[in-house]
Amino acid sequence: MKKLFALFKNPAALKATGVVVLFLVLAGLYVYFQTTTGRVFIDNSTIQSPVITVSPSASGKVQEIDVKEGQMVSTGDTLAVVGSETLRADTDGLVISASDLTGSTVNSTTALIQMIRPVNLRVEGSIDEDKGLHDVRVGQAVSFTVDALPGKTFWGYVDEISPSAVAPAFSFSTSTERATQQFTVYARYNAAAYPDIKNGMSAKLVVYTKTH
Repeated sequence: MKKLFALFKNPAALKATGVVVLFLVLAGLYVYFQTTTGRVFIDNSTIQSPVITVSPSASGKVQEIDVKEGQMVSTGDTLAVVGSETLRADTDGLVISASDLTGSTVNSTTALIQMIRPVNLRVEGSIDEDKGLHDVRVGQAVSFTVDALPGKTFWGYVDEISPSAVAPAFSFSTSTERATQQFTVYARYNAAAYPDIKNGMSAKLVVYTKTH
């Protein structure tokens, strides 16, 4: 405490201390600026792949379901039999849903089986239109983390940006203020190199806007 009082009584020492503090503040601001400028953060992200829906071509009774959720299938594998129609896989993929409708009558609108292709997994992030969307371009580098795999950072690139805003599931407001719209940014990565990343996992995405 005595040293602190002595410092305040010494103008030269006080000035030198002020210079050091100012330098540290400026250095901190510089580091913050360098680490945040040129980046767009999209925390609301998930790992997704386009869903392939398998339905019968006509109405009929489900004779059998030959696959189950979580099963990998190859092109040509039998998925189900409806009436006299055998439903086969048009591509290699992972079954994410197989309805247990054996004995039931279904039609062409029934999503009997749903599949994804793991090689088509992407990061899908929702971003407000005023949070840096105008700086995001296809081809820019991205990094992302997955909540289920802490401590790991993965890399990819912006593959697509939705051409229109995401339609809200439900919206009701008496406010006269215009609602902020959200858009989807899709990031591609080498899914084969990261087999631990699964469909539906939560993620956080960072777009490096100065890389393209």
